[in-house]
Amino acid sequence: MASSLTTLSDEARIALETMAGRASGLFSPGLRLGVTGLSRAGKTVFISALVHNLIHGGRLPLFEAQKSGRIARAFLEEQPDDNVPRFQYEDHINALVDDRIWPDSTRAVSELRLTIEYESASAWNRMFSAGKLSVDIVDYPGEWLLDLPLLGKSFAEFSHDAREMALLPVRTDLSKDWLALAAATDPNADADEMTARRLAESFTAYLKACKLDERALSTLPPGRFLMPGDMEGSPALTFAPLPDLGDKRARSGSLQAMMERRYEAYKTHVVKPFFREHITRLDRQIVLIDAMQALNAGAGAVADLERALTEILACFRLGQGSFLTDFFARRIDRILIAATKADHLHHESHDRLQAIVRRLADRAIARASFSGADVDVVAMAAVRATREGTVKQGRETLPVIIGTPLSGEKIGNDRFDGKTETAIFPGDLPSDINSVFEDCRSDSSEDATIRFVRFRPPKLERTAEGLTLSLPHIRLDRALQFLMGDRLA
Repeated sequence: MASSLTTLSDEARIALETMAGRASGLFSPGLRLGVTGLSRAGKTVFISALVHNLIHGGRLPLFEAQKSGRIARAFLEEQPDDNVPRFQYEDHINALVDDRIWPDSTRAVSELRLTIEYESASAWNRMFSAGKLSVDIVDYPGEWLLDLPLLGKSFAEFSHDAREMALLPVRTDLSKDWLALAAATDPNADADEMTARRLAESFTAYLKACKLDERALSTLPPGRFLMPGDMEGSPALTFAPLPDLGDKRARSGSLQAMMERRYEAYKTHVVKPFFREHITRLDRQIVLIDAMQALNAGAGAVADLERALTEILACFRLGQGSFLTDFFARRIDRILIAATKADHLHHESHDRLQAIVRRLADRAIARASFSGADVDVVAMAAVRATREGTVKQGRETLPVIIGTPLSGEKIGNDRFDGKTETAIFPGDLPSDINSVFEDCRSDSSEDATIRFVRFRPPKLERTAEGLTLSLPHIRLDRALQFLMGDRLA
């Protein structure tokens, strides 16, 4: 799909920008790592934990360069793009370590440069390489990525697809007000700012309701309607789909003509620059998935997460390039799909969580693999908020996780205060993964049998000498090895 998102002039501009970037990197090897995921998937926490563990020499036994002692040091440097906000690593670490609260979610694109000085494992490479790699970490909302398919859709197609999504059983009660307002609106009527505003506000309210924990839906374009940033209230965000347009051409000066013009402005001034300036410049990518939130929310949320993941991966420029082609166009040659919050389950269920996410991504992975990209799936927790234990219940011994649930979290009639450490039996994911997907694709509205609560960040351990250890994790080292291990070989 990615090749259909740009024009010839776009491609020429991308090639020139890529050539300039490659030329400047000839004497300073670099890697651009994209970090995305839908809200609450843990993008900010992942980046903070990655940087913290590398800078402070964290426990990363599966990260070969660290394990073998070949990393001399890792440190932050000025990022190369002065027009992109800096990822506020220091603030996020203070929130995690000192305040034990989760940092604010990603609201826009941000960037951070982490430089790693290392000794290559190859004598040949040590002769020709400086042993220095600059990793530019690009953090951006997955909701914005879901806008990229709009570049290939007309306003009528966008309106048709939005209506089809709104009529799905999991959405009908949330979309009814917007659908009723849209049905009562005459697209051929004269353009009117207040009508456009009412439609846009009603459509946005519907999207926001879909995103709440109770539904946890993922496919919610246009993404800037949920995260407008400094564009809030602008005409480019004051439009909405108009269902049942068919092949009707818009009359000049009509409401339909106004909506079409603003939709095209949204694509031109918001979506296309985001794709050109950020997505086309990536070398590696991690996509974070909060599968457990979807499992909590039920059948519709799981199916919607699958749909969103497929659309997200279809938007990347994937594949293995050559020295010549890489000089003109970057391609993402490795993508990691990470199921986050594995610490909310006992380790016995981690393989099952990983299998669920691999099944969710099957079609998207097949598409990526065909293009030559290497794709992997992992169940991980960038910051481990719990530890494991056992409790006796009668004659039975149950595996539990121990941590401090966030204030207001509930299990049954028990509500947690955010201060008390508690042992929780979260239940087990089923051993037969097929049964999960059969249930998820049924029309059953029964409550999920497994419930998860959210925990506060952990209190960091200290050594006998009084040194504070780095943030604990689950399989962060495996993620690092896949994403950058070959570049430090």
